[in-house]
Amino acid sequence: MKPTSAPRNTPRTYRVKSFGCQMNVYDGERMAELLAEQGIAPAPEGEEADLVVLNTCHIREKAAEKVYSDIGRLVKAGKAAGREPMIAVAGCVAQAEGEEIMARAPAVSMVVGPQAYHRLPEMLGRAVAGERATDTEMPPIAKFDALPARRKIGPTAFLTVQEGCDKFCTYCVVPYTRGAEISRPFKDLVAEAQKLVEAGAKEITLLGQNVNAWSGEDDKGGAQGLAGLIRALAAIDGLARIRYTTSHPADMDDAMIAAHGEVDKLMPYLHLPVQSGNDRVLKAMNRSHTAESYLRLLERFREARPDIALSGDFIVGFPGETEAEFEDTLQIVDDVRYAQAFSFKYSPRPGTPAASMDGQIAREVMDERLQRLQAALNRDQLAFNEASVGKTCEVLVERRGKHEGQWLGKSPWLQSVFIESQAGIGDIVPVTLAEAGPNSLKGIALAQG
Repeated sequence: MKPTSAPRNTPRTYRVKSFGCQMNVYDGERMAELLAEQGIAPAPEGEEADLVVLNTCHIREKAAEKVYSDIGRLVKAGKAAGREPMIAVAGCVAQAEGEEIMARAPAVSMVVGPQAYHRLPEMLGRAVAGERATDTEMPPIAKFDALPARRKIGPTAFLTVQEGCDKFCTYCVVPYTRGAEISRPFKDLVAEAQKLVEAGAKEITLLGQNVNAWSGEDDKGGAQGLAGLIRALAAIDGLARIRYTTSHPADMDDAMIAAHGEVDKLMPYLHLPVQSGNDRVLKAMNRSHTAESYLRLLERFREARPDIALSGDFIVGFPGETEAEFEDTLQIVDDVRYAQAFSFKYSPRPGTPAASMDGQIAREVMDERLQRLQAALNRDQLAFNEASVGKTCEVLVERRGKHEGQWLGKSPWLQSVFIESQAGIGDIVPVTLAEAGPNSLKGIALAQG
């Protein structure tokens, strides 16, 4: 028990600030739903909230320091407004730094890890009573049973199917902050997906640290992998689109490749991180694939679904990476021609093997390499968009654009598409892709008979 100076008033408003990956976005949404169940309302735009939840990501560079900076800004803003906001720190930094946060930041009332946030209402009650609370336990999957039912949502929704990682890449903290790989039960996922559709979702993105490691038993007791789950979800009336992220090459199987060629609702988009194009670096990273095995895998996906859009992740400046090894990464980019990709400078994470490796790369070298890599990736993203011009496809409208009568949605290949139409949010509009830019396209809505 960690008493504070005095009991607090029950918060009337909240704001959840999520950083990092899509799983954090999902977790943030679920925490917001938990707080709403307690009768706490989201703070109006532009107003300070009584309770702020910082849903953190440890992948961010200097993630812990940025958390303390955010806490300091909240305290300063509260003093200026004559109020003291209640602060909770959640997510992966909370898991890794729980007691340290409590010691260094007296303004924080709650610290809760990513596997324990279902107990947030209980912790809130303790905070109101004047007690500072930390919960970084990692019970297997229990939180999902305790979360409230999904209510009205937008046309796209996230559904976490798998959490944790057993791969232990030498640069990554996820196995330590999210725990071992666990899969949610098949029947629970089908039921939650059905509820998401009933609440308004037209597209569901299945989430996991290694989403294609998901496994379970269907309602007949048969063993299923992610492809089997996707086929079951595709049978849900009203669900138009299915996506999934993030995959690991080691867990990609024949069934997933076949699903991309056979399941119409599975969108032609694959995010498959490679991290480096050099085999020595990949081995040092403890990645289980080689550059060649990765390329062969992508060739099989393209054979199954020729129009598939490919995306990946890259790290430049991993300890010991030479200029020649970095050029192997540029070569794999040239070979694949990614439609989208994410690239980062290596940043040491405390406790990971790579943080103590010899050959740490100078910051200016990493900066220069990242600029060259991103130039190549941006070149290919623009080329992919330009090659899409003239195609007819369906766009799922997600929100209004900046101009009257303008809407923004996503193509099957996850491109942002602006259209002018009488459509509304959640509509699926047939369009011809007419103009391409580096980050979006203009679509011409087609008349619907």
